Amino acid sequence: MKHLFVTGTDTGIGKTIVSAWLCKHWEADYWKPVQSGLEGGSDSEWVARLSHARIHPETHRLTQPLSPHQAAEIDGVKIQLSDFELPQTERLVVEGAGGSLVPLNWRDTMLDLMKHLGSCALLVARSGLGTINHTCLSLQALKGAGVPVLGVILVGEVNSANREAIQHFGEVPVLAELPVFNEISEQALSDFGMPERLLRALNSL
Repeated sequence: MKHLFVTGTDTGIGKTIVSAWLCKHWEADYWKPVQSGLEGGSDSEWVARLSHARIHPETHRLTQPLSPHQAAEIDGVKIQLSDFELPQTERLVVEGAGGSLVPLNWRDTMLDLMKHLGSCALLVARSGLGTINHTCLSLQALKGAGVPVLGVILVGEVNSANREAIQHFGEVPVLAELPVFNEISEQALSDFGMPERLLRALNSL
């Protein structure tokens, strides 16, 4: 089974849109291990509408839009790494909650979940000012934890200088650059094709 763990440099970075886009073009299933916040619809519901991918149920659905460790405490839930097991399918996009160092509990973070699942990470980052620092720090954390990194996807206006700096200092490829879509729809994601370099990387997993 080929699977990929989509993480980000921050919350609200565009991971869910990227995940839906990946599911659409790579013809993959989707799994969100931990959903924090249910008001307004879950990320799984968004991905289902945007990609019509097969959705695997979340292991934990937490009511509050907070860090999983905090949301779990409010809901009276104890999150443990042993709770999580990869759904079995041919291709799977796994979307994390927030960034790589977001805590699941007072011991484990998203990094530990990636290691537990044996995942390769794809890092989603903004394209604009400040992204070099945030992206390179996130890459250092991933590599330092021994999590393999497939590459980076940038979201926002194309910025060739930032792209080149991230590739140079982060020592990973920028595999795709997505715009901030004026209209978030299945058609918009379908019309924005997947670069060959990203497809090759995904198929190498």
